[in-house]
Amino acid sequence: MKFPRLPDWVVYAAIVVALLFAALGRDERTDAPPPPPKGADPLGEALGPASPFDPSVVVDVPAKVGPAAGTAFSIARAGVWLTARHVVDGCRRAAIVVGPGTGVAVNVRVDPRGEAALLFTEGGAAPLPLGLAEPLRRGQRAFHPGFPQGEPGEASSRLLGRENLVVRGHGARTEPVLVWAETGRTEGLEGTLGGLSGAPALDAQGRVLGVTIAESPRRGRIYTTAPEIVRATLAANNRRADATAALGEPITPQNYFYVADDLRRELQVAQVVCLD
Repeated sequence: MKFPRLPDWVVYAAIVVALLFAALGRDERTDAPPPPPKGADPLGEALGPASPFDPSVVVDVPAKVGPAAGTAFSIARAGVWLTARHVVDGCRRAAIVVGPGTGVAVNVRVDPRGEAALLFTEGGAAPLPLGLAEPLRRGQRAFHPGFPQGEPGEASSRLLGRENLVVRGHGARTEPVLVWAETGRTEGLEGTLGGLSGAPALDAQGRVLGVTIAESPRRGRIYTTAPEIVRATLAANNRRADATAALGEPITPQNYFYVADDLRRELQVAQVVCLD
């Protein structure tokens, strides 16, 4: 059987196509590289030092009335805790809650110059790492695990800037604070965040940036101590960051409630009550 002879132009075309494929196979790829992974949330400018010209927020504090409850967190396994001053100021007896109906007595040391207070117990939980010297940038996130309304809960926020807290009445003073915009909270938690006072403000690496001290529900604001205030409180009591404090898993808006549950379960964040 004889096959029909192909036209010359078909043979030439086949050769050209073969040569073209061979040339492309040896050519370097010119595809654009894949885009880099999406980075962290964009941040604003660096936050400057405290200034007397910062905006002010005025708080009237009456004399201590009745028992109070808030949040505390461990900063040393030996039994050193931080909380908000107004939670324990004037308490004759205070305790860290370690279980249902069970508490551990604490000794209270209030810093008269700021809204931070130290608590001391016989032994304690693993400490949270301190990030009091870390640079701050507007827009960065913070996470506040604690006991709002006396129940386990948490909130998240973004840094807006600095203000001066002007306290009138009991413990009158003026001190710099950080102002955060609330961006999230425990599902189903409505109303006040009262009871979250004393909770740590944690950055995305789980480091303590300050102590949660107040809220402005109408404006959606959360206030924390400025890092320099906490540093001064620690220095006045000859305390430093615990070298054994280890960073935990990164904290994100998607997992901060899980991280908060772990911190409460390990008693690194605990409820503190003023008994009388």
